[in-house]
Amino acid sequence: MYAIIKNGGKQYKVQEGDVLLLDKMSLEPKDTIEITEVLAVNAGELKFGAPFVDGAVVTAEVINEGRDRKIVIFKKRRRKDSKVKRGFRRDFTRVRITKIAA
Repeated sequence: MYAIIKNGGKQYKVQEGDVLLLDKMSLEPKDTIEITEVLAVNAGELKFGAPFVDGAVVTAEVINEGRDRKIVIFKKRRRKDSKVKRGFRRDFTRVRITKIAA
């Protein structure tokens, strides 16, 4: 059984027991969250929502929060003496999917 959920403008395919990084939600470890924005559920047969599946809920437990590794954005224009270096670190909430109810 799997579900496709929406969080932070991104879509994730999840199964029970999966660990994934969502956008930061400012929660404590061991908290539980319910994600109701379920786009599709496959429990033997595939059900799509318009845009969300009615009554479908994905329950997840918060493991921790943190920051991702740094991503370096470097732009250079040849022969123009122009270059820009920027960095970015994404804040995340690590969660474990505990239950998918359809």
